[in-house]
Amino acid sequence: MKDMFVQRFQNLPGEIMLKIAKIDELKGQWIAGAKLNPQALGRLKKSVLVASTGASTRIEGARLPDEDIEKLMRGISMQKFTDRDKQEVKGYYELLQNIFASWKSINFSESAIKHFHKELLKYVEKDRLHRGEYKKTENKVHMIDGEGKSIGILFDTTPAYLTPKEMQETVEQAQEALKNIKYHPLLIIGNFLVEFLKIHPFQDGNGRLSRILTNILLLKVGYLYMPYVSHEKLIEDDKPDYYMALRRSQKTLGAKSTDISPWLDFFLSVILKQSQIAIGLLSKENIEKLLSLKQLAVWQYLQSVKEAAPGEIAKSAKIARPTVNQVLNKLLQFKKIERIGLGRSTRYRVLS
Repeated sequence: MKDMFVQRFQNLPGEIMLKIAKIDELKGQWIAGAKLNPQALGRLKKSVLVASTGASTRIEGARLPDEDIEKLMRGISMQKFTDRDKQEVKGYYELLQNIFASWKSINFSESAIKHFHKELLKYVEKDRLHRGEYKKTENKVHMIDGEGKSIGILFDTTPAYLTPKEMQETVEQAQEALKNIKYHPLLIIGNFLVEFLKIHPFQDGNGRLSRILTNILLLKVGYLYMPYVSHEKLIEDDKPDYYMALRRSQKTLGAKSTDISPWLDFFLSVILKQSQIAIGLLSKENIEKLLSLKQLAVWQYLQSVKEAAPGEIAKSAKIARPTVNQVLNKLLQFKKIERIGLGRSTRYRVLS
């Protein structure tokens, strides 16, 4: 296992490591759920559930637009689309919703992956006999166009008889590598995803499941903005590059000199863009949507003055001093204000 990772990661292009550094810098700026306005984050999460479900199912050939997915999840009957489209959408939406709610208590394992597959396809009647079970017959990865039709075979996959062995090895390698922290978790996750898609362990649903696994794995290693920006939508927007990056990397798997850098570059580009959008939610234009009423009162007062001490803010905004201190720390983390002076003479002002 160690030799495999050494060979794959030791000579990666500098741009890949630079992207990882940028992603982690932005990760450090993201302030997670509880300290932000829960109502605003709840609205964001709902919109991402719709956007991610729509994008992930459309990549695989479904044709439901986001507006109709939202109607479907509200229980409004959608007669103009096939039962299969509706069944796939409902399974993805509910599974992703559960992942966002319960990721802390879910262990990454083969049994979890099989359970996710079962949940993903639980409404799809045609998949009833193989939900949660590795494939028994061979499958191939097709490139799907905007009409949901195959335009060619992307690559051959692992034979069915080798699938259980290769899945066990791939999952165990990822588990061990994430635990040892010898390599950056984004590299480990990117490697796992390209291996998973090459194996294509289930008869159907592999692409959608890979994006579910992306969400939970990134959440578990600390990228906590996953529920608030859809990485699935970013992949859908760059679908040709997604297919080509997979193809270029997949054809080297199992060769003497494996090169997964095309896939890692694409994967990290998506996560970097996702990180940038997440930090954009904390911009001056968006910050008011993410603050509670008391946080908003402090922010608005600071915008109305050149600078102010915590005591002045507490008096003018009619908010208890300890709460003001908490909000000031939050705004400092957001990089929306700066601290001037120390001790009793400390004052704060809005960054221009």
